Parts: sequence; C-alpha cells; structure tokens
Amino acid sequence: MSAFINVSAKRAARICWQRSRRYASVSSSLESPGSVGPFQVFDRKVKVLQKDRSAVFDGGQRSRTVDYVRDEVAERLIERLMDVKRKFNSVLDLGSGPGHFSKLLETDTTDKVVISSEKLLHRDPDDEFEVEVERIHADEENLLETIPRNSQEAIVSCMSLHWVNDLPGVLVQIKEALQPDGVFLGALLGGETLFELRISLQLAEVEREGGISPHVSPMTDSRDMSNLLGRAGFTLLTVDVDEFQVFYPSMWELMDDLQAMGESNAVIGRRNMLHRDTLAAASAIYKELYGNEEGHIPATFQIIYMIGWKPAPSQPKALDRGAGQTNLKDVL
Repeated sequence: MSAFINVSAKRAARICWQRSRRYASVSSSLESPGSVGPFQVFDRKVKVLQKDRSAVFDGGQRSRTVDYVRDEVAERLIERLMDVKRKFNSVLDLGSGPGHFSKLLETDTTDKVVISSEKLLHRDPDDEFEVEVERIHADEENLLETIPRNSQEAIVSCMSLHWVNDLPGVLVQIKEALQPDGVFLGALLGGETLFELRISLQLAEVEREGGISPHVSPMTDSRDMSNLLGRAGFTLLTVDVDEFQVFYPSMWELMDDLQAMGESNAVIGRRNMLHRDTLAAASAIYKELYGNEEGHIPATFQIIYMIGWKPAPSQPKALDRGAGQTNLKDVL
C-alpha cells in the first residue's frame, strides 16, 4: 500500500477557505409538481461510472487496497452507533459501497445496503458479512422510490452524502423513511478535506496557466449540517467533526488512490485534463508546503459525524424557557 494513516496527527497550519456550494432551501423529490429542482453540482452519471470502474478494475483488488479511509470512518461511526442505548433489529446502510460499515454490525442484526453503483454494491461476497444482507441497487437521491415511508428503525450513511446534489432533500427523505423515534447516523467529508491538494493545484494553475478551475469537489461544514438536519425535521441533534491524515510518497500516489476509491472529481463543468507541467508544479508545491522530514506529504480528511432522531411523542422534550426551579448562581 502506498499510504499510511496517522490518526493522531494534526496539521500545522490552518487554511481557511469556504466551500462554493451553499444550500439555500430544502428542495427534494417531495416538492410539488412544477417546483424548481435543486442546483446540479455533480454529474451523477459520471460518479456512478467512476465507482463502477473502481470496483471492476483488476477484479476489485485495487479497490480493496484503498479501502483504508472508508474503513477508518466506518469504525468511528460504528462506535457512535454502539453509544446509542437501543437494540436495532435492522439497519439501512445508504450509499453503502461494498459494505464498509455493514461488515462491522453485530450478527443478530439484519442489514439493507443501498447504492447507485451496482458493481461496487456487489464487489464483496456475502460471506464477508457477519449479518444477513439485502443488497438494493437504487439512487440515493431518490430514496423514497425504493424505501417505504415510516419503515426503518435506523438509517446509516457512511461516506456517501458528499456526492449528492440535493443534500437537504435527501435528509428529508431519510427522515420520512424512518419510523417515529428512528435514528439517522451519518458521516461525510467536511470542507477542509484535501485542502493541501486543493491549494497546491490552485497555486500551480495560477503560476502556469493564469487561472484556476475546480479539481476537488465542494463540501459542506459542520454548521451547515446542524442547520440542514434541523430544517429537515430531525430532533435531538448531535454533530461533531474529526480529522485524520494519510501520508503518501508524493501527490501522484494520492491522486492514484483517489481514482481507485472512485473519488475522482465529478463536478459539472470540470476540466478533464490538466497539463503535465501544471501537475508537476503542483506536486513540487505540495511537497514544499506540506512535506515532512521523511519526504512524505499529508492528505487531511475531515469527517463530519451527525446523529438525528425522527420526532415522536415518547421523546424527551426541553422545558419551556423560564420553567427552571433552581438558580444557576446557587449551583455555581
């Protein structure tokens, strides 16, 4: 493997930049006929092709060697599920890939895995799962066309939602598919993911070509996710952010692994090719700005974890403002 994970490492400098995608309203397939649909950021057909190719290349062996990022996130997400003091008989894994999260579930749980890439969905055989698995080939953006409303005890999405165009709409559909008092747990890439690669490519393009174009997809941030979950109708929200770094010999190995993961750029209007000298300049800039003493370059993955519950009368509710009986001054 060309990379290794340093889960405790933190980047030395903070680069502040904002994602280019802002969600102005909750729009979804639940909208009335004639309403304006969501703004299209990603080419979903291209993304499916990228995932399909990653699953079939070299019989899927190359794809398996680059599972390290999703496996790391899945392990951290399963810990959050274990913190929920409830037994779930079934879990719906939305955007499951080959089942990074589902393979960690307990044996007495049944699981449904849903993804738009059919080849990636069937990459790994059933004997690699400890649970009973039902594979469903469907579009994550049109969940309610496949999953009935009020039917799921728990829905999980591990590293998939950063590729949907209508994130507010998908969250609404997830809430609708849950049973009352059902839980949603999600993990998606945050806005500072691969900031080193983004900065290096931008500086190289400005130097060699006099301008920049998007090469890393726009992503959300934790504040946006809190607002979107609340607007979608979830209650008892929890959102937290975690980071880890993966170290590579150079930028070339990083880009090769991203392609093998099916995580190549799928932004509409993207440039399909970059000049070789621009890429060479970006690699040199990357190593100069972020390389360590051992000659490796870091790639930061920022993960946003979220938990939300579908409202139900049995859920605890906050008291009305001013209903408290104890003065905080007395406690302190």
